[in-house]
Amino acid sequence: MRSLHVSVVLLQLIGTCLCQFPRPCANSEGLRTKECCPLWDGDGSACGALSGRGFCTEVEVIDEPYGPQYPHRGIDDRERWPLAFYNRTCQCAGNYGGVNCGECRFGYWGSNCGEYRESVRRNILTMTAAEQQKFISYLNLAKNTISRDYVISTGTRAEMGENGENPMFSDINTYDLFVWMHYYVSRDAFLGGPGNVWRDIDFAHESAAFLPWHRVFLLNWEHEIRKLTGDFNFTIPYWDWRDAQSCDVCTDALMGGRSFLNPTLISPGSVFSSWKVICTQPEEYNSREALCNGTGEGPLLRNPGNHDRNRASRLPTTADVDFILGLSEYETGPMDRFANSSFRNAIEGFTNPDTGMAVQGTSTMHNALHIFMNGSMSSVQGSANDPIFLLHHAFIDSIFERWLRTHQPLRSSYPLANAPIGHNDGYYMVPFMPLFRNGDYFLSNKALGFEYTYLLDPGQRFVQDFLTPYLQQAQQIWQWLLGAGILGAVIAAVAATLFVVSRRKWKRSQRRKRASAFGESQPLLQSSSEGSSTM
Repeated sequence: MRSLHVSVVLLQLIGTCLCQFPRPCANSEGLRTKECCPLWDGDGSACGALSGRGFCTEVEVIDEPYGPQYPHRGIDDRERWPLAFYNRTCQCAGNYGGVNCGECRFGYWGSNCGEYRESVRRNILTMTAAEQQKFISYLNLAKNTISRDYVISTGTRAEMGENGENPMFSDINTYDLFVWMHYYVSRDAFLGGPGNVWRDIDFAHESAAFLPWHRVFLLNWEHEIRKLTGDFNFTIPYWDWRDAQSCDVCTDALMGGRSFLNPTLISPGSVFSSWKVICTQPEEYNSREALCNGTGEGPLLRNPGNHDRNRASRLPTTADVDFILGLSEYETGPMDRFANSSFRNAIEGFTNPDTGMAVQGTSTMHNALHIFMNGSMSSVQGSANDPIFLLHHAFIDSIFERWLRTHQPLRSSYPLANAPIGHNDGYYMVPFMPLFRNGDYFLSNKALGFEYTYLLDPGQRFVQDFLTPYLQQAQQIWQWLLGAGILGAVIAAVAATLFVVSRRKWKRSQRRKRASAFGESQPLLQSSSEGSSTM
């Protein structure tokens, strides 16, 4: 199986939130003042200002023009994010981060955020059974634990009243928080009145922000699991699906096999069979002009391989990945799903992987995997319900990293203007708080302060998957190993010298004995053991 060694940062795990909506700001006061600058417990000041961690300031959004895909203005809460809700937030200094600057930015650790650490994303199929089960138990814990720090909005900002007199927020479990976020960023825009929506809008798909947005999504998801479990070494594993003929991870030991009663359901032998999905009924929300409120809507659905073959003929291959990695342009033309020879459009799955030219009605690459799962994962808004979503996007993120390291694009390669709404360089990612700009995550992880390695050549995969844990242990004791190696070499050299000397003495002794017994009438012939050559 392919191996990918992906290292990501270990986040600082103190203070409060990284996502929407922070509890301290989800109330009438926060909506009325339009300010989200929570106190940091370390010194009791907003944004940790007394300790120099940050300060409360006006949010500056860009006004660069959007593309023509969304022609409306001022009707959707996600426009010019986050100004519909807050226009003052914390701006953190140095390596500090988090909604109240009580945490550290990606890549840094410690009370003063001065320590750098790395972590590793691993191939789930090469993890031990105990490691796999720990990952599954963490997912289940997140599914059954109400988020301590965050809530979701169950109504639009207009529905909450001009001065926030009718706040509409709801508790949600930690896993479903991220499902809801993925729904919220990709939902249709309400234009006014039941069923009156604009569908050609998505702040995280079908344009430039697709890869940066999902990178930040995964990092924040890891952060929440670390907070919940206290396991600061946790990372999301990945599934290398290149050349797969079936769903290798769809077993009861991993992501859940098929139910013997209904092939669209998860086997009762898996913990995922009891999960309830949310945000999977977009047509109902549109007809009521209502947001998904996080209510359970039925079981997790999956029927891998029994999908419409006209939409996705096969899973991606190694050759497909290698071809798109050769595309040098990140975005081209309209910068949407019709872009030709665009790496982003190719990896997202709107192009022919043999030519890089846009195709309609067919899903490739990233999209093909979603269609192949033939269930909850096959609908954009509800796809994050399936835990395979995490494994899939961890692998997509690795391909993105390899492309960045291969081509080393300039920041100017990312569209500054005229991309579809939400995708320009300076646009803040919906619905994250604290705020992240798209273009800031167009850089290689190494440049951002945290490490990734990329897809390995076939000859390296065995070493990476099976020897890496031992090499990591060796790195921790390298000084001892070096000393032992030097001592061993000295002992071996001494032993070899003694053997050679002893051997020569023995041979001289044997010659003297033969000479005394028979007389020496001619020089002795050199034996082959003493250096003569033979034909």
